[in-house]
Amino acid sequence: MKLNTLLPFLTLLICLACNTTQQAQTGAPAPSAPPVQAKPAFVTWDKKLIELGKVKRGEKREMFFEFTNTSGQDIQIDIVDACSCTTVDFPRGVIAPGGKGKLDVVFDSTVKEAAETIGITVVFKNTDANGFQKIESVEYRFEL
Repeated sequence: MKLNTLLPFLTLLICLACNTTQQAQTGAPAPSAPPVQAKPAFVTWDKKLIELGKVKRGEKREMFFEFTNTSGQDIQIDIVDACSCTTVDFPRGVIAPGGKGKLDVVFDSTVKEAAETIGITVVFKNTDANGFQKIESVEYRFEL
């Protein structure tokens, strides 16, 4: 993980530790810091994990993950990556703010020999403040 990603967290942690120490030494409550505003999520998923339960070897299972664009800007998926046992159909066009998208997933257990959690990585064309593409992930799990 990059240092510039951890820096705001570490700063907050140090501030909180200082406030706790000050209160313990003086007995007076430390002045409260203004609330930290969390950035809205880039996309909001209806679920991030699907439990398939028992699957017979050779069986195919269909599922889907829905998401809502909560970024405040148009978004578009660039690439979706998953295990070769997983086929994913995803929206190819632009999704407006507040719009919804869906990953249609088919899992083929033919080559599987043990229980596993499969990750699906969604890379968007949109970038963060540092120019890196936004990446989201979802998972499904099965027992064999």
